[in-house]
Amino acid sequence: MLVAQISDIHASPNNRNLSRLSAVVAWLEVVQPDVLVISGDLVEDGWADGYRLIEDVLKPLKGECFILPGNADDRRVMRESLSEVDYWHHPYEMHLAESVGALTIVGVDACLDGRTEGAIQEHLSWLERTLTSCEPQAAFLFTHQHLFPSGIEPVDEFICQGTEYLENTLRACLNPPIAISSGHVHRSMSSMIAGVPAYICGSICPANPLLLDLNWELSKEESPAFMLHDLRNGGLVSNHVSTSSL
Repeated sequence: MLVAQISDIHASPNNRNLSRLSAVVAWLEVVQPDVLVISGDLVEDGWADGYRLIEDVLKPLKGECFILPGNADDRRVMRESLSEVDYWHHPYEMHLAESVGALTIVGVDACLDGRTEGAIQEHLSWLERTLTSCEPQAAFLFTHQHLFPSGIEPVDEFICQGTEYLENTLRACLNPPIAISSGHVHRSMSSMIAGVPAYICGSICPANPLLLDLNWELSKEESPAFMLHDLRNGGLVSNHVSTSSL
């Protein structure tokens, strides 16, 4: 099974990010992943038409598509603008838990209204029940805000809060996820959380520079980036991919 992940499109009438998304979709159209997960920040400034335009760009992809909101998204506008969706398993937060073959895609909406950072602690009871209920299937966990420090100080001010409680939950869980992947940082990274491989997906919009030292003078990276998670032969290989813009 192939699970593609794209994140942080930040589409706007004032940028070229829909074109950048089209370049990624053209690459994925050859591969035709079984699942596409969009891990938040689809549009800028509540641009309702942007959600519909994104759906149009994605039409060549035939697999299942699951969408999480990011801090730049408006849940109400998303619900009104996107095609009818039946996988958001909460009356307000847009959590999701959907089985595709032998894999359950689990998404936690950790966004906080009007704030850039997220918080996961209040959603951990739901997450624990969900992971337990999907056993013996493997689960793959997605969020928008990143769950481990990126090392980029201005970005880590807006990390997801409550990750220490997430670690405790995962260590006690009988069916922990096979991997965790987020967005929000606008560049690719990897780490571990409670023994679980954890990733940050690169962004469709230009990447933030790797400012591990704020005195460095680094330019933004221009190629759109995404991930392709390859689950075959009982294992997982997660690929960080970038492609040229159209």
